[in-house]
Amino acid sequence: MDLDMKQLALAIKAIAEEKNLPEDTVQEVVEQALAAAYRRDYGEREQEVRVTMNLNTGDVDAFVAKEVVETVENAAYEISLSEAQVMKKDAAIGDEIEVHEKVNNFGRVAAQTAKQVILQRLREAEREIVMAEFEDKIGTVINALVGRVEGNIVRMDLGKAQGIMPRSEQIQGERYYPGQRLKVFLKDVERGPRGPQLVVSRGSTQFIEWLFRAEVPEMESGAVEIKGIAREAGVRTKLAVNSTVPGVDPVGTFVGGHGTRVNAVMSEIGEQEKIDIIVWDEAPIAYITNALSPTKVARVVIEGEDKKAKVVVPEDQLSIAIGKGGQNVRLASKLTGYELDIVAEQDAPAPAPAPVTATATAVIDEKKPASVPKLKKKSELENSLLEAIEEHGE
Repeated sequence: MDLDMKQLALAIKAIAEEKNLPEDTVQEVVEQALAAAYRRDYGEREQEVRVTMNLNTGDVDAFVAKEVVETVENAAYEISLSEAQVMKKDAAIGDEIEVHEKVNNFGRVAAQTAKQVILQRLREAEREIVMAEFEDKIGTVINALVGRVEGNIVRMDLGKAQGIMPRSEQIQGERYYPGQRLKVFLKDVERGPRGPQLVVSRGSTQFIEWLFRAEVPEMESGAVEIKGIAREAGVRTKLAVNSTVPGVDPVGTFVGGHGTRVNAVMSEIGEQEKIDIIVWDEAPIAYITNALSPTKVARVVIEGEDKKAKVVVPEDQLSIAIGKGGQNVRLASKLTGYELDIVAEQDAPAPAPAPVTATATAVIDEKKPASVPKLKKKSELENSLLEAIEEHGE
């Protein structure tokens, strides 16, 4: 016998256990493959065949669907009424009945076909189960174990499935080694030719948000919320927070007593990454000013409607506003959505003067240099205008 049924039955149980697949799923896959093998050895390609297998004894039974007819023209698809009534007393012309066939063995080619189908269908079944298990976990933080590091890719063990963490999703400067336990953010489950590909991240903004969600119970009640996150993983993160309840300090809520909450997040992502928590504001100027923290901003000028703003800062604050390698202004720009141009106060043009609605001709004393006195008070301005008008009338 080319395909040992008892060995196959034992193999089914072993595969189900090894692959963490339900035994009935594996059995269904094998029975489909055996149906294909039966059609190859004993039937025809278009026949409708159902095969059952007893996993304890290894017995295989085939059931071929045939139509009840008056005169049989094709025995592969049809059965006479008299034969059908032997199996089913109330059989009638036009009925479809299943004819039982005992299967003892399969030929070499059919056995090979069954083996290939089994392997293929098992892979598909495994993928579907993994997809079903992890699809509802997309967008959450899960525990993972570092399997191996391959160049820029870290392969993670997620239990029943494998995940990958590309370079773009890693924390800059963080070291990974086999056996390391980490929390990761499940970004996506992709269907690939080699099975489901789970993409995980530690460098995303969503990872930071979920870590704070675990530390700040007020987020669940809606008392405080995260309005925006800008992050350069491993270096710096800016977090814009807001309170929906009067009297609740959003920044203090996220920092926690003695910094316990923000420190818990930093211990997970690494102490080298600094976290700036600022207050979100609906007004763009105030929001930009807060986003550039810890910089002291002199003024912010919104330029047109193309999301550009000029930020004027004292000269001694210029390097702080820009940050190392432009990091501070870059993150503030990401956070606010505005393209920010930082200039020192002495280099910034003075604000345009208010339009003048009255004019006068002043008489210049030849003994004094020709300069216009700076008028500070309204009364002085009025007196100067009246004097100029009187002298001009003379």
